[in-house]
Amino acid sequence: MTTPVPTAADLSGEIQRIFALQQDHQWAVKASTAAQRKEKLAKLKAVVEAHTDAIIAAVLEDTRKPVGEIRVTEVLNVVGNIQRNIDNLDAWMTPTEVTPSMNPADRAQIIYEARGVCLILGPWNFPLGLTLGPVAAAIAAGNTCMVKLTDLCPATARVAASIISEAFDENEVALFEGDVSVATALLDLPFNHIFFTGSTRVGKIVMAAAAKHLTSVTLELGGKSPVIIDDSADINQIAAQLAAAKQFNGGQACISPDYVFVKEDKKAALVEGFKANVQKNLYDEQGQFKKDSIAQIVNAANFARVKGMFDDAVEKGATVAAGGVLEEADLTIHPTMLTDVTPQMKILQDEIFAPVIPVMTYENLDQAIDYIQSRDKPLALYVYSNDEANVEKVLSETSSGGVTVNGVFSHYLENNLPFGGVNHSGMGSYHGYFGFKCFSHERAVYRHQ
Repeated sequence: MTTPVPTAADLSGEIQRIFALQQDHQWAVKASTAAQRKEKLAKLKAVVEAHTDAIIAAVLEDTRKPVGEIRVTEVLNVVGNIQRNIDNLDAWMTPTEVTPSMNPADRAQIIYEARGVCLILGPWNFPLGLTLGPVAAAIAAGNTCMVKLTDLCPATARVAASIISEAFDENEVALFEGDVSVATALLDLPFNHIFFTGSTRVGKIVMAAAAKHLTSVTLELGGKSPVIIDDSADINQIAAQLAAAKQFNGGQACISPDYVFVKEDKKAALVEGFKANVQKNLYDEQGQFKKDSIAQIVNAANFARVKGMFDDAVEKGATVAAGGVLEEADLTIHPTMLTDVTPQMKILQDEIFAPVIPVMTYENLDQAIDYIQSRDKPLALYVYSNDEANVEKVLSETSSGGVTVNGVFSHYLENNLPFGGVNHSGMGSYHGYFGFKCFSHERAVYRHQ
């Protein structure tokens, strides 16, 4: 029997009760020491580790991700993020000394104080990794938080609720299960900060709700992340990396490459290399597709959305250069490469969020740059080039949340870099020290001597 999904009406009193508790308790949490915060983080880490098997089983039930991917993204990444906060918290909390410009004999500081009561809204594509990471940063910065996971991953939400309730008292961190009405009810409250990971469409709703209370926001969104390949790049390396990137989580990652620019004379090699790597990664010796090696599309609605874009492209003249198998029965899409695409096709207008990648050709770098400039700023941009002048030209004439040169995802994986978008792809950044700063107010303090 399926457990009924709680609604806002079911939880309204509980939401109000816990919000009031956290409002009252926020000042004690704000005043906590680094040692006290590290103790809380250590407990969270231990509880996550103790629930490893349950996490893997729940995410597998919700998403059919490969077990290896689940272990890395939903367990090891979470544990690593928590430990990074523990290891660096003393340094991060240390006030920054500033020499006063008018009277150097006085003392000035920037101190990092908690924002207060925070709301963290997690996504479905990495339901635990992209929720508990921000939770750890919020705890490190001395906040209380209320947390909501997506209802598209109910099994994972139940495990997350157990983890949160074991690790924290409800007046510090509380998690709510339920549908979109629960998230809407939470957004009605006057939080001090909201951290949202998800689509640009919903990000606008979150920002509008936050504006009613002048609540600050961090929006981790998405967009169409381009790949530019120039003449100097290694096509074989690129083909292998693109195949792996589109295989990862079934292409359902906010930083997944979304379309490619390549020179006409390199296109055939890119297609053949992509096909060969997909074959190697996802087919057995008998030529059978290994479905347990790639995540399914999250639900029927998203499968229909992707299929609609695919069908629209083919009807308007796109060539299925690789893949093209979409199995609705079990929401599986084989990694697919489309060529002969045009900007009028939906596949080049909306974020794909699936293992499908369209390829366009260009004659000179300005054409690719002009195309990117004329569209919303993406979350990620990938440049494959061994010509430093070309790399610098792309960096100086485009804007994106982050950039990886001659690779994919690396700007996200490096925790000493800020990760976040710009305009339509997001607002604010986090990871490592930048996560601590995200959940902190930089307070100016001037002391006359």
